[in-house]
Amino acid sequence: MLKVLALFHCVLLSVMLHAQDIDLLTKAKEESAKEDSSKTELVAATFKSTRLINGHSVETIKEGLLDFRISHRFGFVNQGLYDLFGLDNATERMGLDYGITNRLMVGIGRSTFQKQMDGFIKYRLMQQSTGKKAMPLSVTLLASAIVKTIKETDPTIKRTTSDKTSFAYQVLIARKFNEKTSLQIMPTLVHYNLVPLTGDPNDLFSMGIGGRQKISKRVSINAEYYWQFNKFDGYHNSFAIGVDIETGGHVFQLHFANSTGMTETTFIHETVGDWGKGDIHFGFNISRVFKIKKKKNIN
Repeated sequence: MLKVLALFHCVLLSVMLHAQDIDLLTKAKEESAKEDSSKTELVAATFKSTRLINGHSVETIKEGLLDFRISHRFGFVNQGLYDLFGLDNATERMGLDYGITNRLMVGIGRSTFQKQMDGFIKYRLMQQSTGKKAMPLSVTLLASAIVKTIKETDPTIKRTTSDKTSFAYQVLIARKFNEKTSLQIMPTLVHYNLVPLTGDPNDLFSMGIGGRQKISKRVSINAEYYWQFNKFDGYHNSFAIGVDIETGGHVFQLHFANSTGMTETTFIHETVGDWGKGDIHFGFNISRVFKIKKKKNIN
């Protein structure tokens, strides 16, 4: 009988201690939740690069960093074996992006396509966050200018630099739903100083949508599409899909797209490629970041 009572007491004591542990664990979780709710945590890495594929993402480069970018597009794959499915032909853009602050960045670039010169300014207005000051979305503003410096094939046509200049304005709105999935929409206004035909509008509107889905720690699938609300005759909506590979200081992007140009006005409203006819470019983007400005030590 004494053995039974002793066993009963041991079991009862074990249950009480276990219940106490659960109660302490619950209280610890509640205290941790209270601490988390009293802080504001910024959501980082909605996208791994400042670009989705052709277009910008909500990300901005950090203060004092210089991002050297090379974007390469081979010819259309439907050019056949003679042109090695487009690999014999290529267009390229080289650019430098610099972070003035963690929210503000600027960039310049030069494209072989139409010998374009471009520049942009990009400002992160809001960043997604959790906790005390929760923000469900990230919002970034972008303004860019593009000048086509290619010479006219017809010597009788005289166009000024202003005639060859166009502008793009975008509001980039994104949300990171979890560690794997991010989505973004891009309301866009493009202004042309000179349009192809007299009746064409100078202001063109479009809506872009893009996203990122991680499939491993360093690899993700990205896609973007731009729907034109009004457009010039003969042009198609831009669509691109590809893979992002992160390798240390590099972000390597491989993709397929129907757009030849790599500046906002060009790929959104001057895409001649038709996916249905195989007018698809294989291409890649390479990004290498350098630290230009060192952080100040605070004593």
